[in-house]
Amino acid sequence: MNITELADRIANEQSLDKSQARKVIEATLKAVVDAAKSGAEVSLPGFGKFKAQDRPEREGRNPATGAAMTLAASRKLAFSPAKAVKDALNS
Repeated sequence: MNITELADRIANEQSLDKSQARKVIEATLKAVVDAAKSGAEVSLPGFGKFKAQDRPEREGRNPATGAAMTLAASRKLAFSPAKAVKDALNS
């Protein structure tokens, strides 16, 4: 499912215009990213938590040549699903 399909679904379920639904989705995602950039955790009860995590510099391999290389330290956005989501996926 992409953002257009998600916006269509939300628009149909909530009696919104598709462009309004898309703006709501984009604003929500921007808020999650902004919170993660500032180090805050975003918790959506019944769905899960989004949190930025630091990844240290580490050794890796170039897949084309197999040569060793250093991968720079970075940050990633991690998602931990809530129990309800885990149960829904595993039932």
